[in-house]
Amino acid sequence: MTSVAETSNTLSVDVALKYARLQAILTEMGEVVVGYSGGVDSTLLLKVAHDVLGDKALAVTGDSEAFPEGEVDLALAVAENMGVRVIRTTTHELANPHFAVNNPDRCYHCKTELFSKLRTEADKLGVKWIADGSHADDGKPGDHRPGMVAAAERGVRSPLREAGLSKADIREIALHLELPNWDKPSFACLSSRFPYGTTITRDLLARLDECEQVLRSLGFRQFRVRHHDTVARIEVEPQDLLRAIEAREELTTRFRKAGYTYVTLDLEGYRTGKMNDSLRQKSNMIPLEARM
Repeated sequence: MTSVAETSNTLSVDVALKYARLQAILTEMGEVVVGYSGGVDSTLLLKVAHDVLGDKALAVTGDSEAFPEGEVDLALAVAENMGVRVIRTTTHELANPHFAVNNPDRCYHCKTELFSKLRTEADKLGVKWIADGSHADDGKPGDHRPGMVAAAERGVRSPLREAGLSKADIREIALHLELPNWDKPSFACLSSRFPYGTTITRDLLARLDECEQVLRSLGFRQFRVRHHDTVARIEVEPQDLLRAIEAREELTTRFRKAGYTYVTLDLEGYRTGKMNDSLRQKSNMIPLEARM
């Protein structure tokens, strides 16, 4: 295990302490199956788990129709570079009508499917613990995180959160460990692009993925395409708004080819969890005494 003294010359003291705490938590666990998506959070967790536990740490990647094209292959390439064994399993969220109908508890059903797959693989191998990449910034007051309820119900541990690691801390440690995706933009499954109450289908997921691939091909890094019936609403980072306007003809042409009638640019820019705004507004409209 790396000591705080050995890492504090390149990590801030606070982050070095949290890193040491993460190593201690994983040592105490002794064995773990990590739910691995290829994002920086689960990559860091998998890397440290493998450093600490060796072959007693392995990954399960859920190959979902709601994942952007190419994400699973990228995740597998990163894991291979780390020398970590990955089990690839197919998840079937769309087969569950509670997921497809897209109510505000959608993520609960999605995570239930994933964690059930993790538990099945862990049981086959005789591994006690399963873990996800949730961190200290997840589940803050005001956040809508039904997936965390599914994790709690199934005994899923979140070592990054247990160690007190924030997203910024995770990126700092990932850079320190020279992980290739340390600065990878945050992404979420494509189902998060739909307003609640809009039924999710394979065709609509494929359409959104096609549109987001367009933005990726044009060099945008952090973005979302939100589906609103005939309208595609593009979110990019505020500093990229002008560039998106400059690309408006190509974006409009290619998005219409994908199936949208109208293409709009969100002037606020990208913000995580924006599709939950309607839930917050409804909550604020309810009298305080009714919410207690």
